[in-house]
Amino acid sequence: MQCKPTTRVEEVVTIVDPAANKKGDTFTLNLKPGKHFNHPTYVVWAEDMAGNYLRTIYITESYASGIFGHQMQGDSIWLKTKGPSFQPAALPYWTHKKPGSKDGTKVPTPQNPFVDAYTGATQKTAFNFETSIADQLPFRVLMEVNQTWDWNEHWTNNLYPDSPAYKRSAQPSVVYSVTIDEKSGSFYLNPIGHGDPKGDSGKLFTNLKTMTTALLIFDTMEIRLNSSK
Repeated sequence: MQCKPTTRVEEVVTIVDPAANKKGDTFTLNLKPGKHFNHPTYVVWAEDMAGNYLRTIYITESYASGIFGHQMQGDSIWLKTKGPSFQPAALPYWTHKKPGSKDGTKVPTPQNPFVDAYTGATQKTAFNFETSIADQLPFRVLMEVNQTWDWNEHWTNNLYPDSPAYKRSAQPSVVYSVTIDEKSGSFYLNPIGHGDPKGDSGKLFTNLKTMTTALLIFDTMEIRLNSSK
């Protein structure tokens, strides 16, 4: 008797947005972890073709709430307990795009969390997030990804010695984008630049030559659209 080789089936988690319009066009975000995936922080949002912020689609719960699974103490110590951490260099491009909170602060905190989107824990496996489309075509979908202490030969610990925010980030956030111009089909996000390494501004830096492992956090970043008509 000949045994057939075992085929490993990859686990995929599906999350459905409870606020989605069940009768509208379906928008599915498909993310697959890459070689250097290690509990990153990320956010997905929509803009019009002029670059104006429309809405946030999905954001990791830790950044949206200001409460991380491991509270950060100082520049290089993570506590085993859950607690607040202020991370201005984590997602600076999105942070400066979105509307500010009532007290004028931009980075979400426990006192002023970001609540205008679906928030979820960082998934350890590939996952789909299903919601509905509420934006006029064409529009752009962007994603910003950051991973703490992701150093390389260029982004070293002493590059910005006076910036605690940089020391908690290392390689800056990577920003991806894709234009959605049809009501159905698959669209893949591509890198367009990185965020401010110190988190001081919402500037987009388009030179990615110094970025290495930060570009390998996700293997697949796909948007799938299904028209209801």
